[in-house]
Amino acid sequence: MANDFNQQIIDEFRANGGRVGGMFEGSPLLLLTTTGARSGRQVTTPVMYLPDDERYVIIASNAGADTHPAWYHNLRAHPVATVEVGTETFQAKAVPVEGEERDQLYARMVAVAPQFADYERKTSRRIPVLALNPENA
Repeated sequence: MANDFNQQIIDEFRANGGRVGGMFEGSPLLLLTTTGARSGRQVTTPVMYLPDDERYVIIASNAGADTHPAWYHNLRAHPVATVEVGTETFQAKAVPVEGEERDQLYARMVAVAPQFADYERKTSRRIPVLALNPENA
């Protein structure tokens, strides 16, 4: 069911130059294509992001579940991914953000999307924050 939901968002994103309606309308959304950690297959997932200078910050919240999302494991195994933002497509390298910088970026995301505060409360794990650094930047 989640794959059907994601596919509808992916199709809408690509058909409308990066814009989608519904629950993500007006949210900063990118498409992240990772290489499966075990399968080696290409997997595309819609992910909210926070722009930060030249990089795109993403948060592995998994909606507050006690496990990391699959895309996080994929990026840890294969840190280079394809990113689609609006009508742009580029390669980026995912780098974990730690410490005070992680906390500041997470707080900035909460200011944009308050549900991220709920996700943090719902889980006992420390939710990872990653920066996607475009390879041509």
